[in-house]
Amino acid sequence: MSGERAVYIVTGSSAGIGAACARRLAARGAGVVVNYTAGEAAAGEVAAACAAAGGEAIVVRGDVAVDLDCRALADAALAHWGRLDGLVNNAGITVFAPHHNLDALDLADFQRLYAVNVVGPYQMARAVAPALSRRGGAIVNVSSMAGLSGEGSSIAYAASKGALNTLTLSLARALAPAIRVNAICPGLVQTRWTAAALGAEVAARRVAAWEAAAPLGRVLTPEDVADAVVWLLDAQGVTGEILRLDGGMHLGPVPTRAR
Repeated sequence: MSGERAVYIVTGSSAGIGAACARRLAARGAGVVVNYTAGEAAAGEVAAACAAAGGEAIVVRGDVAVDLDCRALADAALAHWGRLDGLVNNAGITVFAPHHNLDALDLADFQRLYAVNVVGPYQMARAVAPALSRRGGAIVNVSSMAGLSGEGSSIAYAASKGALNTLTLSLARALAPAIRVNAICPGLVQTRWTAAALGAEVAARRVAAWEAAAPLGRVLTPEDVADAVVWLLDAQGVTGEILRLDGGMHLGPVPTRAR
């Protein structure tokens, strides 16, 4: 057991944004709990990359919608390192449904999305709060611009991320001053998941449209999001913030760029 490393749990960290967060933290010498629900091999690869970057990682399977799994993630970090410094609530799911087709969603869709995207972060925060309180730790919830705009892959998804933003504010008040709680709201992020979910052709069109409209002229990478997450974990004077990370897209259409 090592008490010297800062230690973080990153939920849903076998790929995408979660994996990028785990690697960024490990590169600073941190211990990281790499969490997955499916894809054990991918989680193992992330853990190996964390070790290669100079950190240390353990792999723990768990569904954040299950309270006992959340408590097991916290227990695993404490059993291995004896401390816990931060939590990245990254695990999330969606369902794709046209917003105009209200029959495309049912009760089960909403319940599952809320169980993972809202109840899961709450349960994780509750599970880690005693340990984080001892160290003055931090929680970052990975939300979405959909939670601010009402757009996104489905109404159920946007609503769940809006609820996560509100949860962030409530937890920031409830856990202060010992624990800081913030959320980050990425816009379009280019990942393998995006292409797989939308199809390569649709994903390419969406990326091109984003690049044409966003003031910064590009879509986000998982590493962009991870950089912002790590900053929020460190930012001692920041709590209760809902940070937009969308390349300036919220500013609206920009004039044609000079070539």
